[in-house]
Amino acid sequence: MLVKNDPKVINGWAFYDWANSVYNLVITSVVFPMFYAAQTTDRVLFFGRDFNNMELYSYVFSASFVIVSLLVPLLSGIADYLGNKKRFMQFFCYMGAAACISLFWFDANHLEVSLLSPFFASIGFWGSLVFYNSYLPEIATPDRHDKISARGFSLGYIGSILLLISIIIALKTITSIESELITRLGFVAVGLWWAGFAQITYVRLPNNVYDKKPDKEAGYIYKGFRELRKVWGELQDQKRLKRFLAAYFTYNMGVQTIMLLAVVFAEREINWPIVDGKPDTTGLIVSIILIQLVAVVGAFVMSRLSRKLGNINVIRISVIIWMVICLIAYYITEPSQFYTLAAMVGFVMGGIQSMSRSTYSKMLPDTTDHASYFSFYDVLEKVGLIIGPFLYGYVTGNFGGMRNAVIILGSIFIAGFVLLFFVPKLNDRKQTGDHLIAN
Repeated sequence: MLVKNDPKVINGWAFYDWANSVYNLVITSVVFPMFYAAQTTDRVLFFGRDFNNMELYSYVFSASFVIVSLLVPLLSGIADYLGNKKRFMQFFCYMGAAACISLFWFDANHLEVSLLSPFFASIGFWGSLVFYNSYLPEIATPDRHDKISARGFSLGYIGSILLLISIIIALKTITSIESELITRLGFVAVGLWWAGFAQITYVRLPNNVYDKKPDKEAGYIYKGFRELRKVWGELQDQKRLKRFLAAYFTYNMGVQTIMLLAVVFAEREINWPIVDGKPDTTGLIVSIILIQLVAVVGAFVMSRLSRKLGNINVIRISVIIWMVICLIAYYITEPSQFYTLAAMVGFVMGGIQSMSRSTYSKMLPDTTDHASYFSFYDVLEKVGLIIGPFLYGYVTGNFGGMRNAVIILGSIFIAGFVLLFFVPKLNDRKQTGDHLIAN
């Protein structure tokens, strides 16, 4: 059995955020979206059908979330039955890292093949997170979940900033190589960083925490499904957990959609200065770095604030700020305005992500099936990511552009805020302490 609160194990677990967050920043948020926009025209052909290029971009990521939503719950059940979830985490990690490296050969003239790279990179990233997140209740006691979750996200923000800045410096200083080649090499660097630093996590995390000894006979798929069905049955009796998942599904749909498409919005809707006949988006890169730096502060501030106000109240405050962000985004047009908005996004981005993960972890019953329980958490996140980007892309392409799509996201946050009031208070102090999680 694993001894909880071991600093070496906890630091190893948190370091996976350092390893994989470079994908989230470089591939989904900054460099690849800008690279994709520069490589493609406003209208593109995909299997003979005409699309708005950013509409197609949204659909590709939505499709990857469909695959994750269908595949991961079954695999989590198998992992819980076999007791080998680290192997599943490694599989998705290496798939995602390899797909990032393959972006080096991205060709806008062959989108049907080239878009497989971001498609599989997304599956690798989100698939590995299911098994990664499920370690939190196994490596630490509930009173430490907020702090440890915040540490993971903070390491991720710092690590991703370092790689992004390295790519930017290379683009600005290495003049003997074309900037496009530097960008493509940056995608390779993401894959190597992700797979390389993940080794620290894999060395320190155990594979079979509960020393499970499955039957040697075949039928692991059936047994994985049976394990998942058992957890689903247990979940029906967890009123608090179910209602939190409903609220999380709703507000996180807005959070993840904004994180995925914010750069695209800023590039198209903000009046960046014109240099040599083209918009100078240096300020956009600066704002993205600002978001990551402020997110480090936000994660720790929210963690400390939860001790006084409780997790649910802290999440409510964060959701209110997200509503304000959507309202402001609808009206802003100038870079100076966007910098202020970026600081707000960064603060609540770090806080709401770390709080959501630790809050769910605290609510779990005594169980050895953490991967299966977290698969429901992560699947709801992915279903939200299917719906959110799809709605954003659809409204953008058919109902007046990105600003109207932002209003749709604002209404999603309002619904999530309302649902948080239906999460019952926790009366049992035995495991978590009411002061740690109470409404």
